[in-house]
Amino acid sequence: MRAVSAIDSVYQNFLKRYLFGLDAEYAHRLTLRMFSLLPPFTPPRDRPELGIKLWGTEFANPIGLAAGMDKDAVAIRGWETIGFGFAELGTITPLPQEGNDVPRLWRIPERRALINRLGFPSEGMEAVAPRIERMRKAGMAIRLGLNFGPNSNTAPEAIAADYATLMEGLGPLADFIVINVSSPNTPGLRSWQSPEKMSELFAAMLGNAGESPRPVLIKLSPDLERNELFRICESALELGVDGIVACNTSVAREALGVSSPHPGGLSGRPLTIRARELIRDIHTHTRGKIPIIGVGGVSTAEDAWLHIRAGASLVELYTALIYEGPAVVERIKAGLADLLRRDGFRSIGDAVGIDR
Repeated sequence: MRAVSAIDSVYQNFLKRYLFGLDAEYAHRLTLRMFSLLPPFTPPRDRPELGIKLWGTEFANPIGLAAGMDKDAVAIRGWETIGFGFAELGTITPLPQEGNDVPRLWRIPERRALINRLGFPSEGMEAVAPRIERMRKAGMAIRLGLNFGPNSNTAPEAIAADYATLMEGLGPLADFIVINVSSPNTPGLRSWQSPEKMSELFAAMLGNAGESPRPVLIKLSPDLERNELFRICESALELGVDGIVACNTSVAREALGVSSPHPGGLSGRPLTIRARELIRDIHTHTRGKIPIIGVGGVSTAEDAWLHIRAGASLVELYTALIYEGPAVVERIKAGLADLLRRDGFRSIGDAVGIDR
């Protein structure tokens, strides 16, 4: 805990003002570099009541790093040091690619939000794999989700093959796998959320064996109509999808009260309520049969707690880390333990979906 406090103090008193004076993406790269250089501190010990078991895997706490922050798995030890129970790394593509043209990342400080149109910049799976292998061999407590996406120049008829390539090359290195079919910054990708496309995708990924080496989750858009969402939920049940990540960034910015000239997907505080509604709808429609990772607008313990009560078994954040600093993870965990006691629950698992 002392290490986290020291890191946060440096961020709040020195680095934050400097980083916020830079281009948002350049500041992001510098931040990743700093986290990658952190010495191997012993991570904070989590309270037992925050632990949860999913897919046969023990998570020391339910707070994770959302995809997009560490696309190339360069700062895993840093995420463990500041107390995350897991990190979703990526989006990773089969081959290296630059992503969309810059500028492509913007802050909206007054709304504690970001807009991005990054378009899956990735060093590719062959660069990422050895980094994860080294961390596995060195030993670590943090759990890793790997987020997969296709290359931007992949022909539509070969997109399912891209996901299959990633599954074969990186799947065994993950604690769970997230199939990103909902980024608004890759043309045509969101069409793969449809039940028909999902069936094609899973057939390609699972192959003749019909099973995955690790749990497979799908990441959904917050901009889905409810009827569309419910069709996807039914398909997920039929296909045996292991989990749903709810949700990705939103392009329905006006509906969320944000006006901006910048193109791309919105994340951060304005997404809190919409994400929670999506979590609740998924949990209700699947009758709690599919675990949910709740993402969107989480910056306080209360945010995380209400996502959990709506149906999320795990909760992720990214934008809050930028605005609130590294200690936000420990504050949320301490607050969650207090909220569990206040509301009479013995564990996180006991509270999942209680508000359904």
